[in-house]
Amino acid sequence: MTAPAPSPAAAPAGWRMRVVPVVVAAPLFLQNLDTSIMTTALPGIAQALQVEPLRLNLAITAYLLSLAVFLPLSGWCADRFGARRVFCWAIGCFALGSALCGVAQSLHQLVVFRVLQGLGGALMVPVGRLILLRSVPTELMVRAMVWFTVPPAIGRMLGPLVGGAIVSFTSWRWIFLINVPCGLLGIALALAFIDRSGAPLQAPPPFDGVGFGLLAVGLTALLGAIDTAGKGLVSGGLEWLAAGLGLAALVLYAWRSRRVAHPLIDLAILRHPTFRASIVGGTPLRIAIGASPFLLPLMLQLGFGLSPLASGALTMATAVGSLATRVVMTHTIRALGFKPLLLGTTVATSLAYASYGLFTPATPHPLIFAVLLLGGLVNSMGMVALQTLGFSEIEKPRMSHATTLNTMAQQVSLSAGVLLGATLLAAAARWRGGDAAQLLAADFAPAFWCVGAMTMLSLPWFARLDRTAGDTLRV
Repeated sequence: MTAPAPSPAAAPAGWRMRVVPVVVAAPLFLQNLDTSIMTTALPGIAQALQVEPLRLNLAITAYLLSLAVFLPLSGWCADRFGARRVFCWAIGCFALGSALCGVAQSLHQLVVFRVLQGLGGALMVPVGRLILLRSVPTELMVRAMVWFTVPPAIGRMLGPLVGGAIVSFTSWRWIFLINVPCGLLGIALALAFIDRSGAPLQAPPPFDGVGFGLLAVGLTALLGAIDTAGKGLVSGGLEWLAAGLGLAALVLYAWRSRRVAHPLIDLAILRHPTFRASIVGGTPLRIAIGASPFLLPLMLQLGFGLSPLASGALTMATAVGSLATRVVMTHTIRALGFKPLLLGTTVATSLAYASYGLFTPATPHPLIFAVLLLGGLVNSMGMVALQTLGFSEIEKPRMSHATTLNTMAQQVSLSAGVLLGATLLAAAARWRGGDAAQLLAADFAPAFWCVGAMTMLSLPWFARLDRTAGDTLRV
């Protein structure tokens, strides 16, 4: 009698350490490919839709804002319907939104369809990370997290180049349509390699509708106020009113979450020092990460006059550096430990972002590529260490809350980074007496210097970590 084939869960640990992280990181590949292509193609899309390039930050922000609003649902949906099922449906939603973006005829349509994309992204990324954390043993988590970074790094590497080629040789619409076959492939891989261990819970917690409403109102109002600030789209009084409403809703959620039995996101997990450092301390670092990919293509194309293809070929250096993390990450953590690594990479990342402001149209392209590559390497090392350490103290039953809050904080920070980049550019243009419609190369230097300085705000949080934090993961 023929023995049944082993399930994915019975596969050797080394096999799972590589395959499962890569499969669940497929959504991050899609997101990074989409975002990096989008930023490279911004000037071309702006010309086609007859809008100012900086106004297109609405299309990026709409996606990130949609992520932030719907992310709180991810943990509850995974517990209620099963992680693998939610994972596959989310990828399908993302692919559908991409297809609609590809046929959009105006900026308003593009923004609406990007919201649909965000709904899919809001579920697929944290649920994928939840599958990884539940399926990989603790002693293999560092290696698994490193493999988890490979697909998104490839997405960031291919995005600028593919985006530049698409805008140069064909219609900008293909930057979205290319996500459709990629999404179908992601679903096929998930069905083939992810087991059913993430089945629905026998008694899932009740849905916290009030908590979801408070988070949705708070995040939408707050980030909406930031996005419209200084642009004259609404009166200053309405901007302040929206910001106050958003902050009040978030504070009310934090107060209420401590008084209900089953909050949508249990904020008590922030009591763990490593998780608190990852969420709160990592916020300035993640904001800088959101601003840099928005600023770089605009500087190279609008400031330096490069073609989209040449710009993409240069900015892909950051992804190449990120991909190189896999070679050095495990040995570096073993040698230094998490705390020294976080402190060192934060300083190095700050210096790297500030150095981007020293680029001029006369800077040799090989030098730009080398500096961007180094910046991508140190930034990726810091983020892998932060993500791995942040979950080291979380109990398995509360892991869905941790992955949801982590991904929500990450996406809100990235959204704030895009808004920060656009605001800094507009301020620099007004400072010299111009306007955001006519950006010059000199407008980008102050923006990058501010982004580099902001990164240093993460240092005090990492300095408070215990020297032995994460030692159980250094195997």
